[in-house]
This record gives sequence, C-alpha cells and structure tokens, in this order.
Amino acid sequence: MKRNPLALVVVAFVVALMLYFGLHMARRPHSASLTRIDQSKPAPDFSLESLDGKSMKLSDFRGKAVLLNFWATWCSPCKIEMPWFVELQKQYGPQGLQIVGVAMDDASKEDIAKFAKDMGVNYPILIGKEAVGDQYGGVPALPETFFIGRDGKFVDKIIGLKGKGDIEEAIKKTLNTQPATSQATSSLPSAPGFGAQN
Repeated sequence: MKRNPLALVVVAFVVALMLYFGLHMARRPHSASLTRIDQSKPAPDFSLESLDGKSMKLSDFRGKAVLLNFWATWCSPCKIEMPWFVELQKQYGPQGLQIVGVAMDDASKEDIAKFAKDMGVNYPILIGKEAVGDQYGGVPALPETFFIGRDGKFVDKIIGLKGKGDIEEAIKKTLNTQPATSQATSSLPSAPGFGAQN
C-alpha cells in the first residue's frame, strides 16, 4: 500500500505543534501570572487529607504567608524546585512562611509519601482533588504555585518552572503582607504550627 507523503508531513507537523504547545504551557512566562486570579480576593479555602491522615485546611495557616504548590510525582520540573522549597521553608519559616504541597496525581498515598521522604520535604503534603484544582483555575500545567498573604488574599502566581530567585522574590512580597485584624481570632490559642505567628 502506497503511503501519501503529504499525509506524513501533515502528521509530523501536527505532532510537532502539539509538542511545542505542551512545552509552552509548562513554561509560560511570568507575565501570564495571576490569570483569572483577583489579588483583592481571598484564596479559596479547602480541606484535604495530609500524608499522615489528618484533615488540613488552607485557613489553618491564616496569619502566615503561604506558598501553595500544586505538583505531581511524575512532573520533572517539580523535582527541580522541591529542594528549593525545602531550603526556603528552612530560611523563611521563622519569619512566618508556610509552604504547602498539593499532590495532583494518581499515585498512591504511600508512593507520594515515599517520594516526599526521598526529596527531604519538610512541609505538609496534601492529597489533591480535582475540585480543589478547579477552585484555583483548573491548574492547567504543573508545577503551579500560588503565593497567599497573611490576610489570606492572593499575592502572586507562577505557572511552570521559574528560577529560585523569582520564587524567593514572590515569598518576600508575601511575607510583607499584613494579617487581617480579627478580634475573634486574637483571643484563641493557636494550634502548633498553624494560625497566626507570635
């Protein structure tokens, strides 16, 4: 059976186009940050299970600067930035930074826990759900990182892999936010590792 050379060229072109847009999605420039995210609005709250089986809410960290990172075990760029997050949590944790990882893949909890342990992760890892991803714009590419101020509002967003310096710059902006004033929360004791910084 004779093959049509034009058909082969078209197929090759379509495959190349798909590869290009696939890579482009994962490496969108920082100018595309905060797409469909209103900086004046609070980040959507959610409740997800942590690797140790506890239920954890984003609002548990109110009063802290939160770096919320959507990632997956199969994501190569995620493996590059995770050691940075470990260092940044050590460096900026005492100033009120809390990094939170949300695993968005089909691996078992045990596999995710092993992966996190091998990477030396020193921050909470939560088991992601599609509904939570949808609350954050669908998370079209991984990694995707949101920076949430002490008042619970969006500060910045990075899609794909950026340099450690870019992440650190966004962390500093997030740490400079002021917590929302609330008389109700000021009298309540904070659980260890959660709530407002003393």
